[in-house]
Amino acid sequence: MDDQALRVLVVDDEPLATERLQLLLARCDGVDLVGTASDGEGAVRMSEALAPDLLLLDIAMPGLDGIDVARALAERRPAPAVVFVTAFDQFAVAAFEVEAVDYLMKPVDPARLERALDRARDHVRRIAAAPHAGQEAADRGRYLEEFWASDLSGLVRIAVKDIDRVSAERDYMRLHVGPRSWLIHHSMAALEDGLDPELFVRLHRSAIVRRDFITGFLRNPSGRWIARLADGTEQAVGRLYADSVRAIAGR
Repeated sequence: MDDQALRVLVVDDEPLATERLQLLLARCDGVDLVGTASDGEGAVRMSEALAPDLLLLDIAMPGLDGIDVARALAERRPAPAVVFVTAFDQFAVAAFEVEAVDYLMKPVDPARLERALDRARDHVRRIAAAPHAGQEAADRGRYLEEFWASDLSGLVRIAVKDIDRVSAERDYMRLHVGPRSWLIHHSMAALEDGLDPELFVRLHRSAIVRRDFITGFLRNPSGRWIARLADGTEQAVGRLYADSVRAIAGR
């Protein structure tokens, strides 16, 4: 990857958007634009024929949309990296579910595009470096590495490794990172499945905590476990999750 240009396929049903991306890519070093597609079906066909490293992929397209395209191409080994390029922020949750490398808002800022290309290069390098690229990459990809959440300025990327804990708020999950937090629309069960159990543990029906964020456990007067957390707060442990305490403590 270090010696080869990043092979990019642009997919957008708006000709002006496609032209703008072509002009921006022409200013980027180490990029080879291998083609463009104007719909989802064409994107899948061209990906199979051209084997691009990266798709710059619109989401809202007639017929097969960008999320469907990403799901279809995920079956390939190795699958191309995907960076979504869209005018809408409501697709962020669906984007991380299909393991997009990045999520760019239109009109695309040149500096943000450069950062997205760098992330795509890193993704391609990791896949290529695996001893058994296909299966080991698939095993690594079982767990989420990032979330995209809305805030006042647009969208923010949250690395999973930075999350201290997750708490449920009705149909939403709140991701806590230091003193800040963000809401995402997701179920607790799906989130638990998507997080690496070596890093996170579920302590309550409404709480998941990063293992190294737990500093100790105590029992309350009724005998229930309480987890002490690194920020000085406490998290009650549900009865169904008491085995997690014993597993962590090696008892």
